[in-house]
Amino acid sequence: MDLGLKDRVYVVTGATRGLGRASAEALLAEGARVLVTGREEEGVAAAVAGLGEGAAGLAADNDDPETPARLIAEARARFGGFDGVLISVGGPAPGFAADNTDEEWTAAFGTVFLGAVRLARASAEALGEGGVIGFVLSGSVHEPIAGLTISNGLRPGLAGFAKSLSDDLGPRGIRVVGLLPSRIDTDRVRQLDALSGDAEASRAANERAIPLRRYGTPEEFGRTAAFLLSPAASYLTGVMLPVDGGARHGF
Repeated sequence: MDLGLKDRVYVVTGATRGLGRASAEALLAEGARVLVTGREEEGVAAAVAGLGEGAAGLAADNDDPETPARLIAEARARFGGFDGVLISVGGPAPGFAADNTDEEWTAAFGTVFLGAVRLARASAEALGEGGVIGFVLSGSVHEPIAGLTISNGLRPGLAGFAKSLSDDLGPRGIRVVGLLPSRIDTDRVRQLDALSGDAEASRAANERAIPLRRYGTPEEFGRTAAFLLSPAASYLTGVMLPVDGGARHGF
């Protein structure tokens, strides 16, 4: 199936590793051009080298109010256009309700929530008909995850913003979509399993709770993201798609 991604231009934030990196790889494999971003110049340079032809990079902090304009301008300068964005940020500090500090909440609000809102707003202004704004959120949008209180607080609010934005932008032919990963086999999830003190036992218990009985791979997530961002999904907007092997019990 041709997803219609050839020569389309996307910005993918948090793309030096994990789910953002996997999404960039999937877009590039379908012929898209991708501007990858991350906080550290060294990490961005390494990612671009690994991703190869069709990729360019720019070190940027999502918490910086100037970042959205810089990213959109760079995508246009490098590739001659701007067709969409996938907003992926690293997970906030783990912890329980009584543990997380004001500083951790404030830092996470800036990067996870407000930074994403700023980039989505700037993208909405810059995109034309057929454009798309994607958010990498979390299964915590629907079901809180133990030990991730900050994520549990911020991700559902961001999903609500994304849904509102989809209503606003629909008449202009711009789509807004969200992906809700759960147990995808990334460094972040392995670190969370290790917090229990017995990573192998934690993983085994989590796998038993997933109908497919395994963690997802970053590649599987990336392919799903590429589809949602593509013209092949042109009638999908306002959706929050669980990528969780069936772990969510509701419809």
